[in-house]
Amino acid sequence: MPKIRTNRSAAKRFKATGSGKVKRSHAFARHQMSAKTRKQKRKLRHSAIVAAVDTPGVKRLLPYL
Repeated sequence: MPKIRTNRSAAKRFKATGSGKVKRSHAFARHQMSAKTRKQKRKLRHSAIVAAVDTPGVKRLLPYL
């Protein structure tokens, strides 16, 4: 049986945590940062966990995650 192809764009966006959850980065953190508050920018720096409802779809794109 052949290997399953990994979706390369998804592989660059998501990582797995030790417990098997999927980690992601925040959107809205690339440009126009002067319009955002200090607090907003600080929160955008940290990673987040993919919602439980979206996790199966991400795992389908990343079979070896």
